[in-house]
Amino acid sequence: MHIQISKSETGNNKGSSGQLVSYLEKENRLLYEQSQQLEPEYWFNQERQNIQPYEVRYHIDQNTDRLSSNEAKFFLVNISPSENELLFLKEEFGEEDARQALKQYANQVMDEYARNFKKDKVQSNQDILYYGKLENHRYYTHKDEEVKNGLTKRGEQKPGEQMHIQIIVSRKDITDSIRLSPLNNSRGKNVAHSLKVGQFDRVALKQAAERTFDQAFNYDRELRETFRYANTLKHGSYEQKLELMAEEKKVQELRQQNLEQQKVQQELEQGRKQNRGLTPGGSW
Repeated sequence: MHIQISKSETGNNKGSSGQLVSYLEKENRLLYEQSQQLEPEYWFNQERQNIQPYEVRYHIDQNTDRLSSNEAKFFLVNISPSENELLFLKEEFGEEDARQALKQYANQVMDEYARNFKKDKVQSNQDILYYGKLENHRYYTHKDEEVKNGLTKRGEQKPGEQMHIQIIVSRKDITDSIRLSPLNNSRGKNVAHSLKVGQFDRVALKQAAERTFDQAFNYDRELRETFRYANTLKHGSYEQKLELMAEEKKVQELRQQNLEQQKVQQELEQGRKQNRGLTPGGSW
């Protein structure tokens, strides 16, 4: 599960959210160009599933009391399941229900997002202002190596499972009175700043999002799929990486033992069935 928090995909979060809202409507525009009969993908939050883009822009832009012109007005939260996670959801729920399950999961992530600020008046997604948009595809940009090398063109769809969710969340809480910054790095060290915008631990949010997914969908996550594994390989010390490799080896050995035990049990059960078939009281 990949969780990324940024200013905006359009480069500016200190003015109106209109440019970002319009950008995130790109799939709807493509659907309209292809066939006017297709239902658009609406925006959603913890309250509604049919929110129009003009509502998103209006409410985000209005929730900016006492923010100066050079302060952030909103942030973008990207929730991107891995291909394994998406395939699991589609196998468990089917194509359409998997989309709804992912939206419900996104609301749970925003619950964790709110609690991460460690502020008494911000305890759940009911206390923050946000709007989510499910996107079915990703598209190549000029930054991709495939485009630079002439292997594909800018704007073409990327292959594989690419369903993900983009969330615009207001800098201010739902009451437009509390400032919240998920890009704050103080974690309590700068007391005055933390009291103002909250303490926010992005690592903790990513871990909570992963745990929430596993618990919500009963997902059996392998060690290599965990945030801890990726984070240790990227930022861990040499000793931590060695410990992780040793742990991975033990996990693989245990998994192999379980597979061998299952195979033995299946063979024993098959043998018992054959023996029952040969007895006088059997089906023969």
